[in-house]
Amino acid sequence: MLMTIMLNGSDLTVTRPVSAAWATALAMPRPGHSAFVTVLRPNLPVKPLTLFVNKAAIADSQHGDLTWGAAQAGVAGGVADAVADGIISAEDAEDLLLIAAVWVNPAAKDAALVYQNNRTATRKALENGATGAPPVADMLAARHAPANPFFTPA
Repeated sequence: MLMTIMLNGSDLTVTRPVSAAWATALAMPRPGHSAFVTVLRPNLPVKPLTLFVNKAAIADSQHGDLTWGAAQAGVAGGVADAVADGIISAEDAEDLLLIAAVWVNPAAKDAALVYQNNRTATRKALENGATGAPPVADMLAARHAPANPFFTPA
């Protein structure tokens, strides 16, 4: 399952059981993109184990701090919220693997907003994945007028 949620300039892609992709991302880093295990605190990984992959190459030190700090903490909090809220069972949390491919705008400045957007988006993506949302009927109804924050057809 692949789900992308856009909230206030941060989008988050979440997939589940993806062990081959996990291994590949960790074994083959690219310049400006460092995959790592998402943690609630140092030495306390979130469960399900979640691989954080930045989609935007790190532009400068502030962008790096927002990506690896605020966005990563938001993803960790969102995953933990999904387990606490029963979206993912504690039993499944021990067995699943997630990949969070996260884009943080290089122009972003507000760490609190980046954190909250990623926490909210992560929990919502996991909820949508667990419930099968959105319904196919919603997708079909929107197919003639696709739009996103970067493009709206005339």
